[in-house]
Amino acid sequence: MLASAADAQFRAIALPITYSQNYDPSLSPDGKQMVFLKALEGRETLFIAGTDGRGERQLLKDSADIEDPAWSPDGRQVAYVRIENGRNGLYVMNIDGSGSRRLTPPTQSPIHPAWMPDGKSILYCTNDDLDPPRKNAAEVYRIDVASGKIATVISGGVNTYPVPSPDGRKIAFRKMLDINSEVFVADADGTNLKNLTDHPAFEGWPAWSPDGKRIAFAANRNSSYQIFVMDADGKNVTLVANTEGRATAPKWAPDGKTIYFTNCWKTGLSGACEILMAAAPL
Repeated sequence: MLASAADAQFRAIALPITYSQNYDPSLSPDGKQMVFLKALEGRETLFIAGTDGRGERQLLKDSADIEDPAWSPDGRQVAYVRIENGRNGLYVMNIDGSGSRRLTPPTQSPIHPAWMPDGKSILYCTNDDLDPPRKNAAEVYRIDVASGKIATVISGGVNTYPVPSPDGRKIAFRKMLDINSEVFVADADGTNLKNLTDHPAFEGWPAWSPDGKRIAFAANRNSSYQIFVMDADGKNVTLVANTEGRATAPKWAPDGKTIYFTNCWKTGLSGACEILMAAAPL
């Protein structure tokens, strides 16, 4: 029996039934391992693996969603955001998964933690997506890991993705200007704000190079999001890799030669996210 044209057209369509979700890498201080997120059974959880992707294992088994892992400068702890019942909390735990404790109060909705270079405090911001697609005000804070004391660093408007320079004297962060997003830098106390990117494209996710001379960031300057590197004063913007999809969240290897990032793309009716690496521009 011959198939009808409609049958033939239907049979020519193949839909994926599996796809991978790995993202948000944070490298160990020695550059040999990384913690990252993996989608498992409908939620995001924390894994650890070598920076070559081998030997992965689940680090945290939790009923909640996990986001924004950040490896401590001494290599002993990981900061992360735990989301349960719609509420965020900033936590730290030992690198083996033990000793987890909450740092932030339940009145805050923290995201994007980043350790200060001395490992004594953590920068973070509050969630700007509480009522998407509308952006709400988001402040940058610094919390003392030992005492839990919180200090406001940057306020006014939407300020997210704060990261300290290697010497701790500067903070790079993403700031919304009306409907656009730019990479800003400020002194560690939140003063002397400067727009580094100042471009009509949507830019964010800054990351300092280990020597503090350059900043990697993500932007949609070429229609899709890609990773770029600029000097710490905003000059000499260079494309890292000609990727397709949505590349975000760059992280430098400790030797400054490689940049790791998340790249997401459409796969049929679904999507996939994987961790990629590329040589840093010379």
